[in-house]
Amino acid sequence: MADREYDVVVFGGTGFTGGLTADYLARHAPDDCRWALAGRSRDKLERVRERLARINPACAELPLLHADVGDPGSLRRLAESTRVVITTVGPYLHYGEALMAACARTGTDYVDLTGEPEFVDRMYLAHHDTAAKSGARLVHACGFDSVPYDLGVYFTVQHLPQDVPLRVQGQVRARAEFSGGTYASALTALSRPRQMARVARQRRRVEPRHRRVHLPGGPPRRDPETRRWLVPLPTLDPQIVGRSAAALERYGPDFTYRHYASVKRLPTILAAGLGLAVLGILAQIPPARRALAGIRKPGEGPSEHRRLRSWFSVRFVGEGGGERVVTEFAGGDPGYDETAKMLAESALCLAFDDLPPTAGQVTTATAMGDALLHRLSTAGLTIRVVRRGPAR
Repeated sequence: MADREYDVVVFGGTGFTGGLTADYLARHAPDDCRWALAGRSRDKLERVRERLARINPACAELPLLHADVGDPGSLRRLAESTRVVITTVGPYLHYGEALMAACARTGTDYVDLTGEPEFVDRMYLAHHDTAAKSGARLVHACGFDSVPYDLGVYFTVQHLPQDVPLRVQGQVRARAEFSGGTYASALTALSRPRQMARVARQRRRVEPRHRRVHLPGGPPRRDPETRRWLVPLPTLDPQIVGRSAAALERYGPDFTYRHYASVKRLPTILAAGLGLAVLGILAQIPPARRALAGIRKPGEGPSEHRRLRSWFSVRFVGEGGGERVVTEFAGGDPGYDETAKMLAESALCLAFDDLPPTAGQVTTATAMGDALLHRLSTAGLTIRVVRRGPAR
């Protein structure tokens, strides 16, 4: 793709998280990176460019491209112009497929922030084969969903024996606000449980399986080491981890991953579970779903002061071959600032780094692995071994 006009294009930079991603690129993109903003409103794009020029005067000449999810021709022209597309335009189930299809056909690498399992499965069924033939790398979930877990597990298994069954559990702690995009995606998923399950079954029937991978759930339990409650999280994250494990031999011949929220008090679990159940019921009722959608919309987000007070930490406990390792993947505000950092660095990694040959719908671990770990560590995220020793 050396003849492409741009290295990276941000689609959705006029939104909240997309704007933060553009801010990050203005500060951290290499001087020789050719990047641009794309969207349907020229006026809004110009206002974003003016803000970016105050961060980095070189952005005063940043190219602005017209692209609209309702205009497939504009999306194809966008895909043909660049090596990598970043999109923050969601919910992806409603607005994501046309751009992804254009990238798959034109051999353009693609990264997004989706946490929507149904969207990811539908895109695999519809566009994986096309992308595998064109050479496009389609990488979903390049923010807090699901980079800390996918790369955290990838990092953890590097410190365990090879060619033996491995078990890893992730324990998530965070103090943060959900983004408007995450809320909208969750609401969409809760409103479509039957469709989501049906598409997941269709994918399982056609997707190749290279090794045994287990993603068990189970009831909440008390962790004797941390003295905290561990609650299974029904998110996209373990599915992403499982696909990396299925693709990479380093995860061993038999791999198990458990994904938990780590909370201090049992009432917190009960309240969260009750709230999620009520939300799931209301999401099935169209008028209630429309009312809920108005609570927080994509493109909205908290102030910088509130984001500075946010943080996340994921503790991974891995065991196998008689050994045990505890690792950590941690950072600041997960829903916005760190998500923008992860997304931008994922795109830069695809554009500039020497990576293993992959194509089609791939995960961050399979497509970028060590290179992205290095980028995120250099960018300020904590990725470390806490301790290691014999298995218990």
